[in-house]
Amino acid sequence: MASLRDLGLSEYEARSYKSLLRTGPTTAKELSRTSEVPMGRIYDVLSSLEQHSLVRSQAASRPKKYVAVEPEAALDRLLENKRRELTERAEQYEEVVDELADELEATEPVSGKFWTAAVGNDETIDLLVERIAAAEDEIVMIAGAPGSGFDLAAVGDEVTECLESALDRGVEVSLLMARTLVDELPESVGERYVDRLVDHPRFEVRVAETVNGTFNVIDGAEVCIEVPNPLDPDQLFAMIDLKDPEFATNVQDVFAPQWDKATPLSFGR
Repeated sequence: MASLRDLGLSEYEARSYKSLLRTGPTTAKELSRTSEVPMGRIYDVLSSLEQHSLVRSQAASRPKKYVAVEPEAALDRLLENKRRELTERAEQYEEVVDELADELEATEPVSGKFWTAAVGNDETIDLLVERIAAAEDEIVMIAGAPGSGFDLAAVGDEVTECLESALDRGVEVSLLMARTLVDELPESVGERYVDRLVDHPRFEVRVAETVNGTFNVIDGAEVCIEVPNPLDPDQLFAMIDLKDPEFATNVQDVFAPQWDKATPLSFGR
């Protein structure tokens, strides 16, 4: 059940405010009685409610009297306070992230071979986006499978947005696509390509009639390979992320002649 405590009030503050709504203008002594807030605490509670602009006082009267503001105004003020508090907290977290990013990025990565795998659409997409986001110099993307079980509209936009961020960081992106895949691209992906990527000096897409496999080479040292479902080749099964500079170099050696023979992709404006 919702409570005023959910909006930041203490138990005594919530009880005092509700009691004031019922009693109307009243003294601190009387409010202590009706709200069952100890007399030794009631003045601190009323002071806090005044700071929240939930209570008004009539200082001219003897003894001093207090009255609650209308519930709608009180709830709006509490909500605004919470929004301000959350905004400040988010800004603090962002500052912490910036400091930690500088600290962690300054740490030299441990070299050596390593591989991991993601199984299923959501996990595979997360892994692909994560590795694109980690690129520092170059991304080579080879897209040969027409669908691989992905929702091309949703995934295409998500990956393209991630590529935009990589390009803004100074990463070179080369994308080789099978002609059949180009024909299946949703209109939204084509529009994003034309509007946001096509004129970028560090981004180039070429098309070949035959492209075998779907994989990505990150910074010449890491390869992300799509694995189709053996029971249904049109469905994605998993993605393997292999960090092995020697293997990545061999993959790029095979890719280079295919890239040279391919033709630039052109979407109509």
